[in-house]
Amino acid sequence: MKLGLPIQCRHLGSAVGLVFATLFFAASLTPTLIPRTYLTQGALSGGCAAIGYGVGAALYWLWRYLELAEARGRVLRLLDLLLAGGCAILLAACLWRATQWQNEVLRLMHQEPVAGTYPLRICVVALPIFLMLIALGRCFKIIFRRVANWTLHFVPRRVANVIGLGVAGVLFWSIANGIVFRIAIHMLDASFREADEMIAPDRVAPITSSKTGSPASLVAWDKLGRRGREFVSSGPTTGQIRAFTGKDAMEPIRVYVGLPAGKTPAQRARLALEELKRVGAFSRAALVVITPTGTGWVDPAAVDTLEYLFHGDVASVAQQYSYLSSPLSLLIEPDYGADTARALFSAIYGYWTTLPKGSRPKLYVHGLSLGAMNSERSFELYELLGDPFSGALWSGPPFKSRFWRLFTEGRTLGSPAWLPQFGDSSFVRFMNQDGGAVPNDMRWGPMRVVYLQYASDPVTFFDYRDLYRRPAWLAHPRGPDVSARLRWYPLVSMLQLAMDAAVATQAPVGYGHVFAPRHYIDAWLQVTGINDWPAPEILRLKAHFAATDTARPSD
Repeated sequence: MKLGLPIQCRHLGSAVGLVFATLFFAASLTPTLIPRTYLTQGALSGGCAAIGYGVGAALYWLWRYLELAEARGRVLRLLDLLLAGGCAILLAACLWRATQWQNEVLRLMHQEPVAGTYPLRICVVALPIFLMLIALGRCFKIIFRRVANWTLHFVPRRVANVIGLGVAGVLFWSIANGIVFRIAIHMLDASFREADEMIAPDRVAPITSSKTGSPASLVAWDKLGRRGREFVSSGPTTGQIRAFTGKDAMEPIRVYVGLPAGKTPAQRARLALEELKRVGAFSRAALVVITPTGTGWVDPAAVDTLEYLFHGDVASVAQQYSYLSSPLSLLIEPDYGADTARALFSAIYGYWTTLPKGSRPKLYVHGLSLGAMNSERSFELYELLGDPFSGALWSGPPFKSRFWRLFTEGRTLGSPAWLPQFGDSSFVRFMNQDGGAVPNDMRWGPMRVVYLQYASDPVTFFDYRDLYRRPAWLAHPRGPDVSARLRWYPLVSMLQLAMDAAVATQAPVGYGHVFAPRHYIDAWLQVTGINDWPAPEILRLKAHFAATDTARPSD
């Protein structure tokens, strides 16, 4: 990438723009939370360089607008040479270090290092992206100037500039939002809907009457959706659990209601409740209300491990609220997931409270990612004071999750933001790969809330305020999976973390936004208080699941 070569230009604005482009490009190469391929790093670096160029040009424009002194003649040429030389040196140094920075993140996650051609590949990807974005910026500038020059015949110069800027901005936004964005969303929604309706060849409708989707079920097999069919047809069987534990076991109950099963969240929630009654879910030891991710996916690592821990004596239920992936669902229909989660929880909790306390199952809620945030929003704490449910396990909650933010920002002084302690830890605790900061035998209250999160998860730790302030999770000590070389840079760090969040599910199992079964086991033990598993058996169960640890799609 030739951003740092000497630039012969009439105006210092181009040189200033290239200086900031170089600074942004160099900063984008530094490590953040998730390992990046040369494609994602190139796209990020090219975008950062273009934004940096725009920032530099804007600052120079402001300098001239304020009519401050400018360099001219020989001083300008000398300054251009100095800036170009400095940019070239900085680019060379940072590109040389890029491989080392990336390999350090990979090493923390026990992955193979990248090849020595990594910096060259980055430049091959970054340069065309940079040039394309600069071209778009030039088009914006041309429209702005032409509109401003035309309106100059009718209004003062500065008013004409404001009008030109506004027209160009509205035009570009309208094209992006009204044409490109909406067409893309329509196509994505259609493709996700078609994918959801597809039945995989290895998914056969159950014939056992106790299974959702069977001929006796209140929910037809073709109304479950692809993710629902995956959920109800997978998981451990009675024989598998019995063979592993050597003890009596039951067939776990799984209920799922897809979007096609009802017109409204309330209708689907009532259907889910009736299906739970039909299959005898309220006679089990535990009942888990799951809020899935955007596409309706339920993490098998979370459910399978719980079913083993309860020897199959558990029922779980989930309700789909979207065909879209979690980021798109959050962007387009931010409240629909919460409405659906609340409808399901209200229906089940309302019925559960009518049952005798001595014979009803323990009630838990669970959600991953967007599912965790919507699960949080499925109830208000004051609604539970008279009859609290047993607990909640929320994994990888997005940074906008209201309870998570409340507990994290109100953490005990001195506890790290990536593994906080809240109050006396009798109500809520945080856990990661290494367990929690609170001793396992410490007293719990009547309701147990556990957040399972990794310090390397950008879905949880991204924040728009990273634009202008250093995030709290960067303070020392840092999480075990966060590079010691990670630094905060204004604006660039926010862009880095946004890219990290987009590829967070590409991290290896046990890092980023991909949660390992062995960590779910530790979390469930805290939430449920199960104590009939000796420590050696817990280790054996973790080893059993570790043998199948592979990266899994979450959305």
